[in-house]
Amino acid sequence: MADKLMIYSVKKGAPIEVEKIAKSDEEWRRQLTAEEFRIARRKGTEPPFTGRYHAFKGKGVFTCVCCGTDLFSSRDKFDSGTGWPSFTSPVSELNIIYGEDMELGYPRVEVRCARCGAHLGHVFDDGPPPTGKRYCINSGALRFVPMG
Repeated sequence: MADKLMIYSVKKGAPIEVEKIAKSDEEWRRQLTAEEFRIARRKGTEPPFTGRYHAFKGKGVFTCVCCGTDLFSSRDKFDSGTGWPSFTSPVSELNIIYGEDMELGYPRVEVRCARCGAHLGHVFDDGPPPTGKRYCINSGALRFVPMG
């Protein structure tokens, strides 16, 4: 029996029940580009100012590159000056999970997709109002779906 969870659907405007997604590395490699796989499945990061969405200004929703889960709205995107897409909040706390990342020798808060576990980036407490948060997300972990 598949694991199920609730995530928020922007299109439906409400939480929906979905199955968690688990695939082998081979399956993910067939689905993703090499760069997307390195970022989303191997906790990689893209160099600053190189990702396709760092200066992007389109209106819509940023979804998980692996499973299509709605993650961030363009309404919450801001220019942090860091070179990565930055958001003040996710579309819903249902859609992301957090974990501790000690890879650099000090604690950071990793942000992952709740449905498939894809690495998205990190969240910091140096963002603008109203949340004071900066979700620093790799473009390679996202797909953009235009509004409408």
